[in-house]
Amino acid sequence: MALTDARGGSPGADGVPDVGGSPGVRGAAAGPGATVCPAAGGAAPEYPAPGTPTRPSGAPDAGTGPHGTASAPCAPEAVAPPASRRAARIRVLLPGLGLGGLGVAGAWAVHLAVPGVPMLTVAVVLGILAAHLPGTRGVVRGGGRAGLSFAGKRLMRLGVVLLGLKLSLDDVLGLGWASVAMVCGVVAATFFGTWWLGRRMGLRGDQPLLVATGYAICGASAIGAVSEVSDSDERDVATSVALVTLCGTLAIAVLPLLQHPLGLSDARFGRWVGASVHDVGQVVAAAQTAGPSALGEAVLVKLMRVALLAPLVAAVAISVRARRARGAERARSAQLGLGEEAGRTAPATRRPPLVPLFVLGFLAMVAVRSTDRLPSAALDTAATAQELLLAAALFGLGSAVHLPSLARTGGRVAALGLCAWVVVAGVGYGGVLLTT
Repeated sequence: MALTDARGGSPGADGVPDVGGSPGVRGAAAGPGATVCPAAGGAAPEYPAPGTPTRPSGAPDAGTGPHGTASAPCAPEAVAPPASRRAARIRVLLPGLGLGGLGVAGAWAVHLAVPGVPMLTVAVVLGILAAHLPGTRGVVRGGGRAGLSFAGKRLMRLGVVLLGLKLSLDDVLGLGWASVAMVCGVVAATFFGTWWLGRRMGLRGDQPLLVATGYAICGASAIGAVSEVSDSDERDVATSVALVTLCGTLAIAVLPLLQHPLGLSDARFGRWVGASVHDVGQVVAAAQTAGPSALGEAVLVKLMRVALLAPLVAAVAISVRARRARGAERARSAQLGLGEEAGRTAPATRRPPLVPLFVLGFLAMVAVRSTDRLPSAALDTAATAQELLLAAALFGLGSAVHLPSLARTGGRVAALGLCAWVVVAGVGYGGVLLTT
C-alpha cells in the first residue's frame, strides 16, 4: 500500500513522510554517503562529502552538458531498492503503531472491567490523555505521529469495511417501509440541521460537516469515512470525534432516565435509542438497560442508519469534486491574463473518487452478510477485528486533540454538540411516535 502523498508533498496523506522526498528517511533507506539521483525524485546534497574535490566557481559540473542539464543518467546504485524503502516506511510507523496497540489493550481492559463503558469511547479518552501526559506526549508529537496518523486513516477504513458485516438487507427490510422512511428523515434532518448550525456559529474548516455526519450516521466511524473524501484537516477530525464521542457517552446515562417520563414502551425506547445515539456500541450500552426487546429494536434501527453511510459519503465526494472543479476553473480563468503558457501550466487539482474503495468494500460486506452463508464464528471474529481496528483508529484520532486549542473554540463546539443532540433526539422521538 503506497503511503506517499499523491499531491507530491513531503509528508503523505497519512502523516507518513514520503520516502522519495524526505531527506531523513531517504538517508535511512539509501545509507550514509549514498548519492541521490535527482531524476529519481531526490535532491542534491547541500554539501559535498568529505574528500570530494570541489569545482571552481562558474565551471560546469562534470555530469552536466554545456547548459547545465544532465548529460548522463545516475548510476543504478544511487536509488534505494523497494525493499529498503518499505523497511524505512515500516520503521517510521512502528513507534506510533506500538503506542496505539498499548492504547487498544488499555481500552479493552477497561471495557472488560466495566462492560457498560464502550471500548471505543475509552480509546478516544486514552488517546487524548496520551497526547497530554508528560511520559507519552513527546512520542505522540514526535516519532509516533506518523504511525498514529496512519491508524487514524488507514485502520479506520478497514474498520468501516468490516462494519458492513453487521448489516443484512433482510434486517433492513424487516423494519418496514414506515420505519425506513423514519430513519431517512431523522438522518436528513440531523445532518442538514447540524451542518447549518455549525456554519452559522462560525466553526472552522470542516467541523460543521464532520459533526453533522457523526450525529446523523454512526459517530466516529462516519466522521472518519467522510474526512477521507473531504480531505479534512486532522485537527478538525480529532475535535469532531471528541465531541461526538462525549455526547454519545452522555446519552448512555441520560436516555434511560427519560424512558418512563416520556411514556415509551421498551420497544419504542429501543427504536428511539437506535435513531438518536451515535456509535453502535453506545446504542447497545443505552438500550440494554430496557431489556432484550429494546436492544433488538435499537440495533436494527441503528444499522439502518449505518446503511446510509455509503450514499452520504458518495454525496460528499460528488460535492467535493464539484467544488474543486469550480476552483480549478477559476484558477485557469485567472491565469488567462498571464498568457496562454501560464494557463497551460496551471496546477491540476486532485479529484476524489465518486465512491471510495473502502465504501465499496463496506457495500460488499453487506452483500456477503445478506447471503447468510458466513458461519457465526467468522462473524464473531470479524466483529472483534472491527472493534480493535476502530479502537486503534480512535486512539490515533484522540491523540491529535490539543486541549488548549480546543478550549479556545470549546464554547461554540459544545453549543453545536448540544443543539445537534436536541435535534437528533427530538426528531427521533417524533419519528418513533409516528411509526409505531
